[in-house]
Amino acid sequence: MDSPVDPERTDLYTAEELYDTTSYADSLDARAYAWSRERHTRETARVRALHDFAIDEALDGWIEGRHLVGVMGGHDVQRGEPAYAAAARLGHALGQRSVVTTGGGPGAMEAANLGAWMASYDVAEVEAAAARLAAVPGFRPSIQDWVDVALTVRGATGHRAGGPPRGRSLGIPTWFYGHEPPNVFCDAIAKYFRNATREAILLEVCEGGIVFLPGAAGTVQEVFQDACENYYGDASTVAPMVLVGERYWTEELPVWPLLRSLATGRVMEDRVRLVDTVEDAAAVVASHRP
Repeated sequence: MDSPVDPERTDLYTAEELYDTTSYADSLDARAYAWSRERHTRETARVRALHDFAIDEALDGWIEGRHLVGVMGGHDVQRGEPAYAAAARLGHALGQRSVVTTGGGPGAMEAANLGAWMASYDVAEVEAAAARLAAVPGFRPSIQDWVDVALTVRGATGHRAGGPPRGRSLGIPTWFYGHEPPNVFCDAIAKYFRNATREAILLEVCEGGIVFLPGAAGTVQEVFQDACENYYGDASTVAPMVLVGERYWTEELPVWPLLRSLATGRVMEDRVRLVDTVEDAAAVVASHRP
């Protein structure tokens, strides 16, 4: 069977591998998405399952010895918006000590990965890079334009000697949402076909905690999936959950009251926090690091 992916691969993807052609429509990422949308057969299901197992194995090897902190948030945050700049600052702050791990897509995920990718730069330079990206605010109507400006910024922001070591930005996207392209500001990309697997793995590997920026249904799902793991966890496994945006999480999407009620009397109680700035969020995560 002619599959665009190698089900026996032994390492994670890179941005260069997924964007292996100058035309996005011809890239490995686009070809794999198109193939995933073809008629389901036992053989295609087998290849996809083997591929995702190979990604599991490669990810286990990549994260060994690293400290991962997750950043979850809306995919529709546009470059140039204050929320994008805030997510980039958060990624930069967390990237000084940890691997910033996101769903690997656009929006707040891209911004957080950008900040971590530029962990060896100062925050003003991160903000300048975000401003350059704002020339193309989103991947609609043109993924090509969105990717091209990102690759240009990526090429101009290589690692600087003397800063935090490379390997601070990880993306875990899925071809289930293949209409949303993966962002290029990741040192490694663990891309899955099966979204249920990807969601579980994304939350599981963030042993240093997760920061939840404002988002919609997907982010709310991640909040409570993470809360379920922490609710039944013990002191050695419960990691910080930090929600950013007091009005958002108490009025627009009132997640906080339910989350706080769940946490009351549990081991997780002192590790669930609501803050109003990304700077406060980064400080909370840092204070819980072993």
